[in-house]
Amino acid sequence: MINAMAETVDEKTSFKRPLKEKICLVLTNGFYEWKKVDTKTKIPYFVRLKNKKPFAFGGLWENWNKQGNDLNTFTIITTSANKLKEDIHDRMPVILGREGKYTWLEPDLKDNTLQLKEMFVPYPSDEMQVYEISTFVNSPRNNSPECIETVD
Repeated sequence: MINAMAETVDEKTSFKRPLKEKICLVLTNGFYEWKKVDTKTKIPYFVRLKNKKPFAFGGLWENWNKQGNDLNTFTIITTSANKLKEDIHDRMPVILGREGKYTWLEPDLKDNTLQLKEMFVPYPSDEMQVYEISTFVNSPRNNSPECIETVD
């Protein structure tokens, strides 16, 4: 599963144990979001921090063994969108601020689901930026700086 909803992450069987035992940070410098215009049209956007520095999502990891092969996976926890993003999509990843990253990884926190869930809030809009990018990003074969260039 690509993401886990913050509101139900502690209720879903697939996420209960990882929430208590397998918390991780998912490091990034931004993320993509598509705005649905109609049934056939989606406009891609790139979302990042205004300071353009790397940041972290709150995540969970798991190890699966399928037919003797280990598979390490992770999921990103999502929350409701902030004011900046809500016009594009109603959800966004849980972004952990500077102190939040350290708190998130505290061993004692794993037994305090309520304290964890308090961290599942939209990141402040005034610290983020979003801009439209080319549909070039829509193909997984494309992996270049063009994927995050602003559309003129």
